[in-house]
Amino acid sequence: MTQANPPAAACRGRLHFASLGSGSKGNATLVSDGETHVLVDCGFTLRDAERRLARLGLHPRQLDALLVTHEHGDHIRGVGPLARRHGVPVWLTPGSWASGRLGELPERRWITPQVRFEVKGLCFDPVTVPHDAREPVQFRIQGGGRHLGLLTDIGHPTEHVVRAFAGCDALALECNHDIRMLAEGPYPPRLKRRVGGDWGHLANTQAATLLARLGLDRLQRIACSHLSEHNNRPELVLEALVPLLDGDTSRLMVACQDDGLAWQAIA
Repeated sequence: MTQANPPAAACRGRLHFASLGSGSKGNATLVSDGETHVLVDCGFTLRDAERRLARLGLHPRQLDALLVTHEHGDHIRGVGPLARRHGVPVWLTPGSWASGRLGELPERRWITPQVRFEVKGLCFDPVTVPHDAREPVQFRIQGGGRHLGLLTDIGHPTEHVVRAFAGCDALALECNHDIRMLAEGPYPPRLKRRVGGDWGHLANTQAATLLARLGLDRLQRIACSHLSEHNNRPELVLEALVPLLDGDTSRLMVACQDDGLAWQAIA
């Protein structure tokens, strides 16, 4: 089920998610149960973020919280401006705050990795991941009896990550680069080593391996996310993941940089 507008009253209590956009130029994910609306990261300018939220049927003042996974610009560019203009509380780790990249915030709340917290009707489990940031986390989210995993910006799939995200009903999974495209692409050697290293980003083949380990039985939606503009293509992502699904592409979708991803309901 795909929706252009936020969950209606009739769908309250059911977990939904959408993407404002996903890629190296900016990332932001919306999660909602129809009453609670949370934005995870905001890597877009204030004006662009407001426009993208409107496209998904939300005004920034409807947001109950803004969560930060880590301090890289494609994830926090609009966090401070959006929070200050619209009075949205920001949740983040002390490490992300210590980067000094967020500016003043109207209301700051701490995330402790591996310690659950709640935003109204939604429960969040922040999970430590291997990425070249100060204290990065990704989130497993529970609402309406369903579990959504947000899992991008991870250099390699650790045992801790596998345990934390197993058995989700939906997953936003990083499929950042194709190994061959990265090797032959325009990035300088140092950046290639960073992206393809254990503290960088997941390749398509790594995403496929991780997906198989997490289990596919319960997964209704798999949103392929954070695709590199220069080092990946949607067809290469599908080529890597479709064999795991016996050719069934109905559960797979791509969160694009420009268009994001419309509201997805987790039944």
